[in-house]
Amino acid sequence: MSSDPDKMMSKADKMTKLTLTRWSADWRGATELYEQAANGFRASNKYEKAKVALEKASKGQEMQASPWDAAKHMESAAALAQKLSIWNEVADFYRKASELYVECGRAQPASDALGKAARALEDVKPDDAIQLYTDACEILEEDGRDQMAFDLYRACANVYIKLEKFTDAATFFLRLGVAADQCDATNSQCKAYLSAIILYLYAHDLQQAEKCYNDCSQIDAFLKSDQSRSASRLLTAYNEGDIEEIKKVASASTVSNLDHMIIKLARKLPTGDVTAIQMNTNDDLDEDDLT
Repeated sequence: MSSDPDKMMSKADKMTKLTLTRWSADWRGATELYEQAANGFRASNKYEKAKVALEKASKGQEMQASPWDAAKHMESAAALAQKLSIWNEVADFYRKASELYVECGRAQPASDALGKAARALEDVKPDDAIQLYTDACEILEEDGRDQMAFDLYRACANVYIKLEKFTDAATFFLRLGVAADQCDATNSQCKAYLSAIILYLYAHDLQQAEKCYNDCSQIDAFLKSDQSRSASRLLTAYNEGDIEEIKKVASASTVSNLDHMIIKLARKLPTGDVTAIQMNTNDDLDEDDLT
């Protein structure tokens, strides 16, 4: 048999087409040829052709009722699409791989595939990356594997921070906190809640920061934590307009143990005029009193 990958592709394509003399497609034989052709193309750096060969090999494994192998080939095709900067295919191929893993009943690799797509797209298509991270989290949540989603929550929050959507980032840290609570990961839970409060403060939303603190304080583990004490000190300092105290808390060890992006934001507190933030909060409270 020829070792020319182009000839392998041509022969494999013929094996999948029905003719007067071929009444059934030979997907097994064709898939083997597609796989060999993909290896040959990759070895000679013909990545576009290798990508097409892997797509067809994936289809061949699907036709043989082998979704696991089909998913593996789709992931390899997605990695080549990334190398070629074909971003829509990166998302599509990893999504297809994820669906195939779900078909196998394998939530972890299904989520991992979406996570790989999201990481690839963070800088070029951040909104798509956020959706992929969100879907990756939901696969694990539905499978009761919340603890395995912690890094995905953080990664998604970080994309929101880069987009300066601080409230959305806070929401993801709160989701992390809920997931951590469900699997008794107290330290991760408390750090997530403090991170959310810092994000609200960075976004000039003292009222939401206080509401978040009060809600989280209903959870005994948080109420007794170093993170709760730091949050309380920050909020008190904001209400008193004590800029030195804000800076002191933001540079203390409890905050220094948070995620890198949160530490960077905390070091910049207070953003804007603390007095103006207080006045806005008081105005909101006055309006609430009148209604």
